[in-house]
This record gives sequence, structure tokens and C-alpha cells, in this order.
Amino acid sequence: MENECSVPTACIDERQFSIVTTGKNKSRIHCADDSLAGAVSQRACVYSGARVVLNPVTDAVHLVHGPIGCAAYTWDIRGSLSSGPEMFRQSFSTDLKERDVVFGGEKKLVACIDEVVGKYHPPAIFVYATCVVGLIGDDIVAVCKEASGRHGIDVIPVESSGFLSGNKIVGYRAAGEALLKLIRPKDGETVEKTRKLNFLGEYNLGGEKWLVERYLREMGIEINVAFTGDSTVAALKRAPGACLNLVQCSGSMHWVAMNLEKEYGTPYIDVNFFGAANTAESLRRIARFYGDEEIVRRTEALIEREMERVRPVVEKYRARLAGKRAAIYVGGAFKALAIIRQLQELGMEVVFTGTQTGKQEDYEQIGAIVSEGTVVIDDANPAEIEKFLLEKDVDMMAGGVKERFLAHKLGIGFVDHNHDRKDGLAGFDGAIRFAREVYATTCSPVWERVKKNPFEEAEG
Repeated sequence: MENECSVPTACIDERQFSIVTTGKNKSRIHCADDSLAGAVSQRACVYSGARVVLNPVTDAVHLVHGPIGCAAYTWDIRGSLSSGPEMFRQSFSTDLKERDVVFGGEKKLVACIDEVVGKYHPPAIFVYATCVVGLIGDDIVAVCKEASGRHGIDVIPVESSGFLSGNKIVGYRAAGEALLKLIRPKDGETVEKTRKLNFLGEYNLGGEKWLVERYLREMGIEINVAFTGDSTVAALKRAPGACLNLVQCSGSMHWVAMNLEKEYGTPYIDVNFFGAANTAESLRRIARFYGDEEIVRRTEALIEREMERVRPVVEKYRARLAGKRAAIYVGGAFKALAIIRQLQELGMEVVFTGTQTGKQEDYEQIGAIVSEGTVVIDDANPAEIEKFLLEKDVDMMAGGVKERFLAHKLGIGFVDHNHDRKDGLAGFDGAIRFAREVYATTCSPVWERVKKNPFEEAEG
């Protein structure tokens, strides 16, 4: 890859190594840097990184220790569905005020924990540190330890203060540490090993966990617990008993998988259930792990049947989408890679792509599958996204809630692949739904009546 911003006027100087163009020059993209202050990064904060990982634990209380503004990132931030408890949809905050910032908020946190336990009797409470807590120095670890002993439940600190870093992936690590504390057996406890598997990085958006669970059940395999879609505290504590860990969202769960292997000897494999081809490959990988001929036979029968449904749909829309130009900007690289592959199967050319939390090896994979001249960007800001959407003459963009408005403002079709969506896009069913959505937005007649570049008149 070669650097895109070779002249100072093309982008902010500090950002020039975070934007590259695929080509003969193999310059390495900068992707571990903290977000640039003042650039209004599309990347979320440390607290939100922790929150999106833990929030789908359905029967736990999620208590935000900070100003009420941070609690805005609570209720329904994920499109996660539950088959039972709905506690995770409640919003709890210590609502720190100026007085608490001056004199400390520990007493208020203690009072909030006591009130929540007395009213709701949850099996566990996650206490999230926010930027203000990091600034004033409240010892949430000590408060949570004391509360756990007093109430006889797990009160777990999530050290997600934004002053730790300007990188959302640090919040993933904080969430992972909290999960390991939760599932680690207490003294004298043991968890019996089973033939079931854990599904890491699956958050049951639009019921996607249930869909994959259906496939696995048809193969003769059961899910032990998902991290953390449609999970409960009791189910998560059974996690050490799995024989295999599937890792879908690598950014949020690779570190957890490595620690589960280290502590409990549970191996892990990477999977990706976005797109028909990825789903088929992942199911075959799982079947090979079990080494059971009957499981392999069932898996191949399932794949053959489902691909027969998907193939004509893809061919139908490919005839109408061939040659269209696409852009992608999403949170994790595993999702970006899956979307690139799906769009290429639909005959589209990906000319601009990026992520919030991709790693060096992720960007190398992306660079290997896109065409020469594709712009690849890490931790973009809105100005950069708009710039490349226009320069690359994009017809359709796939991204999250923050990117939707940028695309629509520029008269560009948009497919929502965000974590708060309610429609499942995983598996074979999701591949069909995704193809239909791409076609519907890319080929909508409304774009013929929308000015492609609203800035042209102003510039003229």
C-alpha cells in the first residue's frame, strides 16, 4: 500500500499515515494510534467499547459510574435480543454532579449499588468507570469488592475510563477482563467439560445467535454460551466447560479466547457468519474440529440445501449491481472483510474501506482482496469519509449509524451494518437479506433526483 495523503492539503498532517492506497508500495498503515483530538473520530470511546461487549448479558445490572451524559450510551445500544430476562434494557447511572467531582463519588456509588440490589436482586452488577471517574480517582475496584462481600453477588468493576486511551479497543480489553473475573470458578468450584462450544463475539443482533444455533443443532452440535448475546450470568459461568471456542468478532474477543485457552485449555478457531461463502467455510471448519463423520455429512447437506437458496438470489442481483462502486466503514475488520467479499460476489467494486479497530494483520488481509487503488483508512473522521465518497464516485456505502447521514447527504445509497440494527444479516438468510438491501438502496430511483455533491454550488 502507498500513502494516500502525500501532500499537506490532502488531510491533517497527523493523519497521513492512517490513510493508504493499495498499490505496489507496501507502506504499513498506522492503526494503533489514539484518536486525534479535535478530529471528531468515528471511533467510539473506551467506555462504549466495554459497554457494547457486556451489555447483552441479559440478567445483569449495568451501572454507569459517571455523569448522566454517559448513561445516554445505555438503553438499547445494541439490537441484541433476549429469550428471557430483559434487565439489560434498563438504564442505571450514579449521575455524578459537580459536588461529586470535587468531593469524590465513591459514597454515591455504594448507595446506588445498595439500592439496585434491594430493588432488583440481580445475580451480578457491572460497574463501568467513565472519564470523570478516571480524573477524580474513585477506587471502583475497592467499592465493588466490598459490595460483593456485603451482598453475596458478583459486583464487577469495568475499568473503562476514557483517560486510559483514545481507542475503543481498550474498552474491549476492559470488558474481557470483567468477563474473565465473572466466569472464573470460585475456590472449590469446578466446571465439568462437555462437547458443547462457546460462541465468542456474537451479540445476537436481530437474533443472529439463534440462527447460527439452528445450523449447529442441525449438525449435531450445541452452543454452551455466547459471549455475550442472549447470555445470562449463570450461563457465562459455565463457559470453562466448553470443548471449543468460536471467535467471530476478533477485535473484542481474541484476547478473551487466548486467555480461555491458557486458563482452561480450550482451543479456539476463527469463524465468520456474514455472507454465504463465509458461513459455509465456518460450518465446515467447526465440523472438522469434531472429526465426526455424521457431523460432516449433516454439515454438507445443510450447506448444499442453503446454497441452493442463496445462489439464484445473488445471481439475480449481480446482474443489476455489476460495476457499481462501493464503500465500507465499520467497527471491526472481521466485518469489513466479510462485507468486501459479499459485495464482490455481487459484482461490485470496493473502492474505499476502513475500520475503527482494525489491526495491522487485518489491513494486510483487506489490502490483499481489494483492487489496486482502493483507499484504506483507519479511525476515519467525517471530513475524510465525505472526501473519499466523492472522489471515488461511490454508489453505495455499508456502515454504522454515524455514517448513514454522511452517505444520504451526498446522495449515496446506504446499508446499515451497525450494532444497534434489528435485522439479522448473518448466515445464509442474512446473505439473502443483505443482497436485497444492497440492491434496493443502490438502485433506488431517488438518487437520480438528489444532487451528488451538495458542495459544488457553494464552491462555485
